[in-house]
Amino acid sequence: MALAHWGGHPWLVLLCACAWGHPKSLDQREDVRNCSVSPPYLPVTAVNTTAQLTALRQQMYTQNLSAYIVPDTDAHMSEYIGEYDQRRAWITGFTGSAGVAVVTMGKASLWTDSRYWTQAERQMDCNWELHKEVGTTPVVTWLLTEIPVGARVGVDPFLFSINSWESYDVALQGSDRELVSIPVNLVDLVWGSERPPVPSEPIYALQEAFTGNTWQEKVAGIRSQMQKHREAPTAVLLSALDETAWLFNLRGSDIPYNPFFYSYTLLTNSSIRLFANKSRFSSETLQYLNSGCTGPLCVQVEDYSQVRDSVQAYTSGDVKVWIGTSYTSFGLYEVIPKEKLLEDTYSPVMVTKAVKNSKEQTLLRASHVRDAVAVIRYLVWLEKNVPQGTVDEFSGAEQLEKFRGEEEFFSGSSFETISASGLNAALAHYSPTKELHRKLSSDEMYLVDSGGQYWDGTTDVTRTVHWGTPSAFQKEAYTRVLIGNIDLSRLVFPAATSGRMVEAFARKALWDVGLNYGHGTGHGIGNFLCVHEWPVGFQSGNIAMAKGMFTSIEPGYYLDGEFGIRLEDVALVVEAKTKYPGTYLTFEVVSLVPYDRNLIDVSLLSPEQLQYLNRYYQIIREKVGPELQRRQLQEEFSWLQRHTEPLTARAAPTTSLAPLVTVSALAILGWSV
Repeated sequence: MALAHWGGHPWLVLLCACAWGHPKSLDQREDVRNCSVSPPYLPVTAVNTTAQLTALRQQMYTQNLSAYIVPDTDAHMSEYIGEYDQRRAWITGFTGSAGVAVVTMGKASLWTDSRYWTQAERQMDCNWELHKEVGTTPVVTWLLTEIPVGARVGVDPFLFSINSWESYDVALQGSDRELVSIPVNLVDLVWGSERPPVPSEPIYALQEAFTGNTWQEKVAGIRSQMQKHREAPTAVLLSALDETAWLFNLRGSDIPYNPFFYSYTLLTNSSIRLFANKSRFSSETLQYLNSGCTGPLCVQVEDYSQVRDSVQAYTSGDVKVWIGTSYTSFGLYEVIPKEKLLEDTYSPVMVTKAVKNSKEQTLLRASHVRDAVAVIRYLVWLEKNVPQGTVDEFSGAEQLEKFRGEEEFFSGSSFETISASGLNAALAHYSPTKELHRKLSSDEMYLVDSGGQYWDGTTDVTRTVHWGTPSAFQKEAYTRVLIGNIDLSRLVFPAATSGRMVEAFARKALWDVGLNYGHGTGHGIGNFLCVHEWPVGFQSGNIAMAKGMFTSIEPGYYLDGEFGIRLEDVALVVEAKTKYPGTYLTFEVVSLVPYDRNLIDVSLLSPEQLQYLNRYYQIIREKVGPELQRRQLQEEFSWLQRHTEPLTARAAPTTSLAPLVTVSALAILGWSV
């Protein structure tokens, strides 16, 4: 699933009008609000924010601030944020996942991208100006015109990554305006009793059957890396929620779609300090963390709110703290003396977690077999019900979750299901709602991108289907997307190769005819952790591929206003068998759902690609077939047998079926990945 805005890492960026819509024309469309008349015209969905802004400005006045910035994240730079942290949504009324709000004494403005312009207009009242651009520069440019020389711009440092803080700070330098760290969040102060409560559900330990190592073994491994490091760090500070969850084999339910709990960890050579809400640990879980321990392996559970003071006190000594800058907030970074910092892009826990051991690999494979059963049941259900006109995008997504919920070890969806019919599938971040959705039709393509959280693994799979007669261009586009998936999945490459160096193999079949897609080709995935697990993948910021990593492979094609195609599988990085000696890698696909035969133009496949596809289908039969039979799902088993019959070659056509209108897409070839 390459479509979520991920903790400062937007997997899917609007890059080209031909594939994702037309941002310029959207920008020129008039605001649905009319704030120039009295009384102003507002949609019924607009939220009155006068009281919030008045109260916030009073707090700004007490802090001598001319402006206050409210970003869209939490203190852990999370992809998804809990209701407790929805500050920007509360102060603006706008609930989209991406956007930065700035409040001055006289104005209030929101910056967001074209995915959310219409939504913002419908949710914000006339207190707010909508700016249809993103990034630090437009925000600072606006600030310099709105606040006087000598003004102070306040931020909560816990809601700014180190890079975000530095980008604003640098942009303001030389303007005689100052970026000011205000550790007490001003929105929280005025939100008051209306703010959702702090999560209180129990924090629990995973059963040993679902963990790759004990937490004691993981701690020992990280300490070993500390001891071997040439800089000799005395501590590792963990800020990302999945880092602490992974290290201690603990899970919670504070964050939508992610089994995490609010926490930090300060792991030193001689102590383990876990910052969380201690009241949420049962006596059994506390014993799990301290049973029979000796000093260096005893876990001290300290109050979550004390992490900044505790880190500051620790760094008053002769120490060096190892951090991953991608997920450490400026609120912690600013209290550590620079000479006592060891900075890497990712912490040693984040990098270690990315490589799964043999037990973790087995667990993830097993979760994908059961997940395939649920998805196949859904595809069979769709084939029977769509022709009757009884299925829409939303009811379909609900049915898929119902099927997953019947699978063993299921613990919820891993992200909001993208269930998109026809032209909706061409929208970058489309998910249906109970109120807004389309009927599924046998005459249109349907894209479903979904995943589950299971105790033994996290899944993410996308299939695109057509139950009627697809056009020649739809079949060609689909087949070229499939070729890209196949070519990257079967690629053999040297060990330690960066994903971005091989990503183009997923695009070549599209590029050959002037087509492309505007999102990343894949992301890492966790063991009952993040569905988007950094730092694995094919982006420029990802680390080199290594044996034991899992990544998605998900090329696509999107024709604005008509249809969208994406084919996504999760794959394990494994050693490749080569003719000559050497250390080479390839991928083993662990997603086990057949592609739509109705959309495959076999004549476009090379003999090698066809052989790979038929071998993949045989693997699906061998792994999923017995599970369907064991469950007495005979209808689904028969469906699987039909849809995994070997494909046979046909003669290739002499010319491409790509329409002339895609000539404009050739400009994309200069796009850097």
